[in-house]
Amino acid sequence: MIIVLIPLLLLELYLSLKVGESIGFVWSAVWIVASMVIGVRLLQSTPFAIMGNLSSVAAGKLSMKNFHDAATAYFAGAVLLIIPGVLSDFLGLICLGYALYLRFVAKITPEQNRHDADYIYKEEENVIDVEIVDEHSSRNDRR
Repeated sequence: MIIVLIPLLLLELYLSLKVGESIGFVWSAVWIVASMVIGVRLLQSTPFAIMGNLSSVAAGKLSMKNFHDAATAYFAGAVLLIIPGVLSDFLGLICLGYALYLRFVAKITPEQNRHDADYIYKEEENVIDVEIVDEHSSRNDRR
């Protein structure tokens, strides 16, 4: 794990220094503070995002796997935005973009009737079978 982490930290440092060199120290500090504030706000609204995804699962527009992926990507994206650095912010935006994709594009798909057989059975319970007997035809048949 540490073998993978060290190159990522060095790449993070290199990219942050390059961006800081090109935009200046003040704007780098503004970037870091702004991304931290956005990340904290996203973490604060996590319950609302999860409840929205759960309503999509209940409506049949989002599978449980996509719900898990969206919740994980949302949380990881928020945490990555809190971590200062250009690479972590970029990865956080990718995670948040994936969570938004699952949240909104997956909603465009039509609803899946998960309980088609149960639905049809319940609808048939409400139907009353009636047989209409014509009195005139039954009298004529007797004669």
